[in-house]
Amino acid sequence: MKAELIKQLQDYIPFNEQEEKDKEVIIEALINHEDIFYRSNLMAHITVSAWVTNANRDKVLMAYHNIYDSWSWLGGHADGDEELLQVALKEVKEESGLEHVTPISSDIYSLEVLTVDGHMKHQAYVPSHLHLNLTYLIEATEEETLQVKVDENSQLGWFSLEGAVQASSEPWFRDRIYSKLNEKLLKLKK
Repeated sequence: MKAELIKQLQDYIPFNEQEEKDKEVIIEALINHEDIFYRSNLMAHITVSAWVTNANRDKVLMAYHNIYDSWSWLGGHADGDEELLQVALKEVKEESGLEHVTPISSDIYSLEVLTVDGHMKHQAYVPSHLHLNLTYLIEATEEETLQVKVDENSQLGWFSLEGAVQASSEPWFRDRIYSKLNEKLLKLKK
């Protein structure tokens, strides 16, 4: 499975310079670290995110993340599971309460190397590290009831594309990630 992911990443066409550089880092980590799918790798590990959009592709679902104190996309750690699209779908369901979520494609939508500052989780210190993140584009319906996952988020909501960017209090995510995800989404709509 790891070899398939490396091949998928090698075939991935970066959207911009950030993705080009981050692609190199992620592939190198996959080749050189056996435990890259586990949080036990304290330097870096694989995570997934989902850019959850409605059928019209004019809104995205965001969660108010407790640790980061900001509106953000949904996602989580691979925790040993190399079926990353399935991990993304599971995380969206767990973090939002949605039952009906569908991948728009099984292809990687975006990739990022994300810095994570040291923080407390479950009364234990988690040192600063990198998330080697793959993002998938997922569709859900706005009509389905949302449910907060209290140990991870405190609010959930559908935002316009620009509203999602502005809702984040993290400048780097606004400027480098969420804006990019929306730009890619708008190109898909054409």
